[in-house]
Amino acid sequence: MTEFYRPTKAVIDLNAIQQNLQIFKERSGKAEIFAVVKADAYGHGMVEVAQKAVESGVNWLAVATPDEALLLMEHKIEANILVMGHSPAAFIPVAQRAGIAVAAISLDWILQAGAVIDPDLPRLKIHLKVDTGMRRVGVQAEEVREAVQLIRRHFFSFEGLFTHFATADEDRNDLFQRQVKTMAAVVEEINDSSVMIHVSNSAAAIMHPELAFDAVRIGISLYGIAPSSYVENNMPITLAPALGLETEIVHIKRVAAGEAISYGATYRCEQDEWIATLPIGYADGMLRGLQGQEVLVRGKRVPIVGRICMDQCMIRLPEKMPVGEQVQLIGSQAGAQIRIEEWAEKLDTIAYEIPVNLTKRVPRIYC
Repeated sequence: MTEFYRPTKAVIDLNAIQQNLQIFKERSGKAEIFAVVKADAYGHGMVEVAQKAVESGVNWLAVATPDEALLLMEHKIEANILVMGHSPAAFIPVAQRAGIAVAAISLDWILQAGAVIDPDLPRLKIHLKVDTGMRRVGVQAEEVREAVQLIRRHFFSFEGLFTHFATADEDRNDLFQRQVKTMAAVVEEINDSSVMIHVSNSAAAIMHPELAFDAVRIGISLYGIAPSSYVENNMPITLAPALGLETEIVHIKRVAAGEAISYGATYRCEQDEWIATLPIGYADGMLRGLQGQEVLVRGKRVPIVGRICMDQCMIRLPEKMPVGEQVQLIGSQAGAQIRIEEWAEKLDTIAYEIPVNLTKRVPRIYC
């Protein structure tokens, strides 16, 4: 086992992930669950999360890139794998050999894949992506008939049909309803019960369980994070956050009133203050915009003062505390809690960005 000498670490609660999976299984009825483990499982650790998902009865894993799929294969994760993003032509025979399903994202892509298919290998597993309004990738609704004809003409196995909702996590739902209507028409046109239909992301699975179809894709909420504040404030379920971020005080000093802290002297002590240094900075994913964000020490909130450095930051304490005192940056301590969503609000961004921006320098510890 690798030893870590710096006290900064992300603690991942795999039981929380299992609990969230169970919630979505119950909410989605007979539908399959895709555990979305792209982007290193949203910063939580792709291999470990995938293993836990499979142990919990999940049959499908979804990733964004071919390389992510191959990493799962290297670790002998026994599940069906779908690459939801672009798969280049060079990956096609690799996917055939490994049994990895890929997304057909355009008519041109289908033709290019068909040109490099290896007939001596198993058929290429295809999930046809339909662009119902996201305008990112996918065939247009009016191209679906031609796309299906091309898929069935080539050495493909037409395994799935899917789309992605752009505004399922928002209160306004005009675009969402148009996407639902468009996809319903596509499903009716194809009329093939052997093709797996999956349209719901986390937000749709939470707010619109009637759209479960054959499978739902659970990404951000697998990790106990609501897709948006609107969903968080209105969802009928309770998710278990899976990630905690903690460190320790490594230095403390009494700083005189009027003295400045850190680069740019953006913070000056209003009185004599106890200032502690933490071994975490923006190179770890604790971005400079978090200056002023609070952390937990002995269950009490204390602020980050001065600019966050690349490797360190400083906090103001109410009293002298020893080196080695535990500090909770995200998560719970002594009945108090700081959530990922709080960081996101401070940074004026979405909660998704917080865990994926925790760099590899922060070890993930699993419990």
